[in-house]
Amino acid sequence: MSLIRKLQKILAMPLAVLMLFSMFSASVAQAKMVGTDEIIAEQNINADREKIINFIERDEVQAEMQSLGVDPDEAKSRVAVMSDSEVQQMAGKLDQLPAGEGFGSVVGAIVLVFLVLLLTDILCLTNVFDFTRCAR
Repeated sequence: MSLIRKLQKILAMPLAVLMLFSMFSASVAQAKMVGTDEIIAEQNINADREKIINFIERDEVQAEMQSLGVDPDEAKSRVAVMSDSEVQQMAGKLDQLPAGEGFGSVVGAIVLVFLVLLLTDILCLTNVFDFTRCAR
């Protein structure tokens, strides 16, 4: 029993000091007004992301992706983790396409997705293709 009492006395002071310092290191929450522009920009990003996913879900796009060896579900998950600027850029390219141009635009978008997948494979972020080697 005396060993336990000695350990309690030895550990009590450092633990008390540690708890005291942990109180002071708590981070302070930052609050600010959210402007209308920020909310609209976020909604536009979500709409652009949906536009890209709807494009990938088209039958002819999925057929072309599969012929290139790209899994459509993998492409959708990649779109979900794209940065806002990448989403805006890709959605802008989809918006600039003339209506009814058809196959050429589909191939261009698929090649873009393929290159993004290939680049992430080369950088060792994913392992989608067997023919790539890690750059590390």
